[in-house]
Amino acid sequence: MTVPNPAHIKTALPGPKAAAMIARDAEVISPSYPRDYPFAMSHGRGTEVWDVDGNRFLDFAAGIAVCATGHAHPRVVEAVKCAADKFLHISSDYWHAQMLGLGERLARVAPMLTLAGEPAMSFLCQSGTEAVEGALKLVRYVTRRPRYIGFLGGFHGRTMGSLSFTSSKYTQQLGFAPTMPGVTHVPYPNPYRPLFAGADQGKAVLDYIRMLFERSVPASEVAAFLVEPIQGEGGYIVPPEGFLAGLRELCDEHGILLIFDEVQSGVGRTGKMFACEHTGVVPDIMTLAKGLGSGLPIGAVVAKKSLMSQWKRGAHGNTYGGNPLACAAANATLDLVSEGLADNAAAMGAHFMARLHELSRDYPCIGELRGRGLMIGMELVEADAERTPARALCDAVVTRAFHNGLLLLSCGTSTVRFMPPLSVSTSEIDEAMVLLRASLDQALAGH
Repeated sequence: MTVPNPAHIKTALPGPKAAAMIARDAEVISPSYPRDYPFAMSHGRGTEVWDVDGNRFLDFAAGIAVCATGHAHPRVVEAVKCAADKFLHISSDYWHAQMLGLGERLARVAPMLTLAGEPAMSFLCQSGTEAVEGALKLVRYVTRRPRYIGFLGGFHGRTMGSLSFTSSKYTQQLGFAPTMPGVTHVPYPNPYRPLFAGADQGKAVLDYIRMLFERSVPASEVAAFLVEPIQGEGGYIVPPEGFLAGLRELCDEHGILLIFDEVQSGVGRTGKMFACEHTGVVPDIMTLAKGLGSGLPIGAVVAKKSLMSQWKRGAHGNTYGGNPLACAAANATLDLVSEGLADNAAAMGAHFMARLHELSRDYPCIGELRGRGLMIGMELVEADAERTPARALCDAVVTRAFHNGLLLLSCGTSTVRFMPPLSVSTSEIDEAMVLLRASLDQALAGH
């Protein structure tokens, strides 16, 4: 099939330079990285990226939702250059303006303050998994309780503490048992794939948790719930209305803390600064990373000041937390998101979703479209009455999209996820739709 707009693909993929790079990489880099297709990047601007052979692609994966402001946004690049001219590192034992500025920005936009009027504090680190580890340590420290509750389908990282919660694919835990003890998993409510027949899925999950409290998990020993307000790796699942509010009520009833993992959904991704703002539900603690630094490695634990201020000197720390370059990138990112990129994500997300609904009328294999802002999932299903996940088709669509010049990733069992930079334009979305339609046709035809 001829693709109407091949997005400037000039060579067979991978091209000769990319193939040579991949061969060299195989000799020296861990094979554990889950690379889906042979893209070897040269450079990028905004939503566009080029491989080492000069092929141009639209990036609707954005480094797994990391490049919030697009590739090499000039304000972010300039902020990093200015910071680099001064100094590259001073340990978190000391003070500097970029770290302080980021703490002040996070305190101003934290949902604890904006939704509930309660001051917030931050602990800075290098990644999402480290932010989750910090949150787990904080709740253990302030509650002195030994248990936690996580959700099936959740992804929270791959270090041992966060890995004990991660359950989006068994391969992430395979070979690493035992992980941290004390974690109980419960279902994440998914209206499209209900586990509880004939019931409000959110209420049913809350009732299930209450049953656990009565029979096997003493609520008085539970330190915290760790939950994604929109589940990411598990399938871009938006929980039913009222679920997060019900979870908040359950926490308040039993003195349990509520941690929102906004590593993927935060920093404008859903059209608001944080996904929890769509529901008005306030977490006690929130974890951030990915889009916070527009590509530089940074994470943050943001917590109510009443909680984080209980940490004593030396209770938690790191060497690289508050790195000046990463903080400079984060400060520029938060400014850009506040000044218009979150609004653009809301507007472009609505346009993108409308175009996807048009597409779904022609493709019965599109079982459900869901998401908020520019965090959108397209679940693919087999041609049966059971909504059987179309795993092979999902993989084929992602692969064909790469060959057509569109970078995508999957999530869940058979969901194609769309997470372009928050700066994406209408014309780029429309171009991506042409490539997506061609990729669906090719995948369905078995090409």
